[in-house]
Amino acid sequence: MEQANIDTGELYTLQLPSKMESLVALENLIEEMANKYNIPDDTFANMMTCLNEVFINAIVHGNKLQEDKKVIVNAEVDSRRINWTITDEGPGFDYNKLPDPTAPENLEKEAGRGVFIVKQLADQCIFNTTGNQVELLFKI
Repeated sequence: MEQANIDTGELYTLQLPSKMESLVALENLIEEMANKYNIPDDTFANMMTCLNEVFINAIVHGNKLQEDKKVIVNAEVDSRRINWTITDEGPGFDYNKLPDPTAPENLEKEAGRGVFIVKQLADQCIFNTTGNQVELLFKI
């Protein structure tokens, strides 16, 4: 893990292979940051939930579990917020055309709620135009 001091705070970067075991490195980083910056428990829980969801989506849907493809995680921290950026090497997707998980026909489905949940729990959720990068902001 690289760490550098910058004017706006600190920047953390992980470049992880597209396999489920990589999730441990991300979870360790989230825990380390929560301790270092005294992140409130509810914000920590929201970050852990959102980043797990986005990271798994990047591995499975973006990089198609191809271990030679990377998921790049950046976190920029200052005294008021943590801004996460997660990027995969996949072709992306149209985040505007996801089915509504709250629609009656989708309520019983086991998948398809991740982006909806992330949008509810993060203070801000922005996809790039390609759909292979998401930026999540959490106020601290």
